[in-house]
Amino acid sequence: MNPTPDLAAFVPPEAWRARGQVLSLGGHRLFVIDEAAPVDSPPVVLLHGYPTSSWDWHRIWPALLRHHRCVAPDLLGFGFSDKPQRHRYTIAEQADLVEALMDRLALPPVHLLAHDYGDTVAQELLARDNARPDAGRRLLSVSLLNGGLFPETHRARPIQHLLASPVGPVVARLASKARFMAGLAAVFGPETQPTADEIDAFWAIMSERRGQPVLARLIGYMAERRAHRARWVGALQDAHCPVQLINGSADPVSGAHMVARYAELVRDDDAIVALPGIGHYPQMEAPAAVIAAYSEFIDSTR
Repeated sequence: MNPTPDLAAFVPPEAWRARGQVLSLGGHRLFVIDEAAPVDSPPVVLLHGYPTSSWDWHRIWPALLRHHRCVAPDLLGFGFSDKPQRHRYTIAEQADLVEALMDRLALPPVHLLAHDYGDTVAQELLARDNARPDAGRRLLSVSLLNGGLFPETHRARPIQHLLASPVGPVVARLASKARFMAGLAAVFGPETQPTADEIDAFWAIMSERRGQPVLARLIGYMAERRAHRARWVGALQDAHCPVQLINGSADPVSGAHMVARYAELVRDDDAIVALPGIGHYPQMEAPAAVIAAYSEFIDSTR
């Protein structure tokens, strides 16, 4: 990939929705953007974070699309996908749905690019792939942006603790745009704060299909990370394919402190890219730096 990025300007949510399609997978309807590159190269599957959606990738999408077919679902319970209100959401089911999507689209082995909640789904997918014989493996590489790779370093925000508590359903129903805006701003870097348009877009997409009440059900991933720590940390330690970490160091949730743990438990080399001053959303805050780092990484896997 050419490291000189072709970055997108702001894309309104409805314009993003118009580029995608809705597929029936596992008894649910998932929104998916699937766009082909002008060259024949392995696809990139992009997995977003909590509580947002595939729209998070729009700033780096054009640069990726110059060289790769790009596939980005809204995971179940997020974005423009179904948000069943009484569903028990699990990381394993999300991984099942991603694999079903890869089957539906007949994707060859892919590069996986993930963020936040998507990191945990990626860890489960990697654990499964590590257990497959070489000929059956589906992942060529895994690149992870800020996320709770280790439960012991995940510094959940106060609202996340409330959503995970017995009063979570009430807190979720009472979620307001003002509280959401304050919480989101707190995890962005001090010099890379979201714009008013971006806040509006985040809120509109999260609110789609009665999204607020589902937040308390989706937050169960924090307990899952603790319960499955050995499997998901082990997936990184035993990875059969190249793994990269791109991290906004100023992120109070999973920034420099998480990178230190990653270097201790997994690896400490040039596959770790630290972005000083950047917060929890590097793909939104520093898209050029993310594309440059990801391009170099992808080129090194050939």
